[in-house]
Amino acid sequence: MKARTIFSLVLAAAVLTACSGKKDQQQDPQEELPQVKVQTVYEEQVTQSSEYTATVEAFKTNNISSNSGARIKRLLVDVGSHVRAGQSVVILDDVNVSQQRMAIDQQRIALANLKRELDRAKELVRIGGGTQQTVDQLQAQYDAQARAIDSSTRSLTTMQENTVLTAPMSGVVTAKNYDAGDLPAGPILVIEQQQPLKVVVNVNESDFPKVKAGMAVDVRLDTYGDEVFPGRVHIVHPTIDAGSRTFQVEITINNGGNRVHTGMFARVTFNFGTAHSVVVPDRAIQKQTGSGVRYVWVNNNGTVEFREVQLGQRLGNRYEVLGGLVNGTQVVTDGQSRLTNGARVQVMK
Repeated sequence: MKARTIFSLVLAAAVLTACSGKKDQQQDPQEELPQVKVQTVYEEQVTQSSEYTATVEAFKTNNISSNSGARIKRLLVDVGSHVRAGQSVVILDDVNVSQQRMAIDQQRIALANLKRELDRAKELVRIGGGTQQTVDQLQAQYDAQARAIDSSTRSLTTMQENTVLTAPMSGVVTAKNYDAGDLPAGPILVIEQQQPLKVVVNVNESDFPKVKAGMAVDVRLDTYGDEVFPGRVHIVHPTIDAGSRTFQVEITINNGGNRVHTGMFARVTFNFGTAHSVVVPDRAIQKQTGSGVRYVWVNNNGTVEFREVQLGQRLGNRYEVLGGLVNGTQVVTDGQSRLTNGARVQVMK
């Protein structure tokens, strides 16, 4: 009897232990599930824009040079001078002009002598005392001398133009490379047109179909904070650089009041309208270690799935998603550290 009682107690203890173990097996997995927070993402109307950095440049630049080989007699402007189109800026020594005038005078004397000889030869032929061959030879000499005078006269005009150099456009003198008395071997002055100015931007290849000549853009200069200077696309270069995968766009901006100067740092914003795009919280975006891949964890009824996404613009504390997600998807926003693809999770309210 005593043995039977002991056996019953042992059996009861074994049953209790088995039941307890079974209960633990049912509860432990639930307790160990990663806890996450999720958020449903939706499509929104998102302004489509791209921002690029650039430097302000002169709309046109002109190098004031002379090909006469004369020394500089006087400089009429200095660096920073504002000049008008046609304004005299440099006066050169006119010694070459004087020499050219003397040479032309000698050529004209020679032409007059040839004219007299030619007229005498023609008269001799008329009265039968000369030959037509002589007339033809003198006529050829006379024509050649007349052409030489024409050429010398054109050279004189060029020398005179190069004696007093003028500004071909209105602008500002930004460089003076020589002084009075120098014999220039290159540009004497540099004049930049600063109304309007231009900004040359290297734009990503992906925006090539959207950028059109004449479209309005916003230009901000670090010097003036968030103040917007209206700009307009002037030229879209038709080729794409194979190395950088960008193309150049020239933008003009008005420079009323001469507030903007060449060399200023600029930020150019292209506005391409709006589009419906999925928008996700930035907390949901993860970066794959060792690569530039961005991804999110998608919740499917308590099971998470790895999903690579293509991001667009950053919108404050959110991102525009260009690919990888659809409207109404649930993404994990907290608790991503313990997740693996296909893992079961506990969604926290």
